[in-house]
Amino acid sequence: MKQRATTHAQAPKLAVPISKRDHMQGSIKAPLNLVEYGDYECPYCGLAHPVVKEVQSELGDRLCFVFRNFPLVDMHPHAETAAEAAEAAGAQGQFWEMHDILYENQHALDDEDLISHAAKLDLDMERLVDELDEGVYRPRVEEDFQSGVRSGVSGTPAFFVNGFLHEGEYDFDTLVNALMETREQG
Repeated sequence: MKQRATTHAQAPKLAVPISKRDHMQGSIKAPLNLVEYGDYECPYCGLAHPVVKEVQSELGDRLCFVFRNFPLVDMHPHAETAAEAAEAAGAQGQFWEMHDILYENQHALDDEDLISHAAKLDLDMERLVDELDEGVYRPRVEEDFQSGVRSGVSGTPAFFVNGFLHEGEYDFDTLVNALMETREQG
């Protein structure tokens, strides 16, 4: 018998609400929201990436998807720099393009690889390299990480479904059902 996931009334809540500061796809006013705390080097996040894309495709404009950085630096030595590279690309208007490239190339996240990925996006390379060297986006990554800690995140990927930590599986059917169920309960 399959164990039922924790109800949203019992699950930890998202400590930092979604805001315009977040990287989001879809409207902040969408009736459904999915927040992922992820690590670009985490193999489980890599497996979840196409599932999230499928959920987004299925739910369309009813869903607001937010990504927040949660690099597990003790296990994934390239995760923090990859997160900073995504933020640097975001400062040039291409966060989601870099986000996708990083997940689709998890085996290639060292400094040279990150520069190569950025070059494919035709970013201002001098600016990107300088910002990475100076750690310009390290505080932003740390802010995301700390918001995850305050929300009860301990590993990746961690999903918040309509504001509550999703403690079940993260396959397509489970995520869509959780989004719909918590919406009905809320």
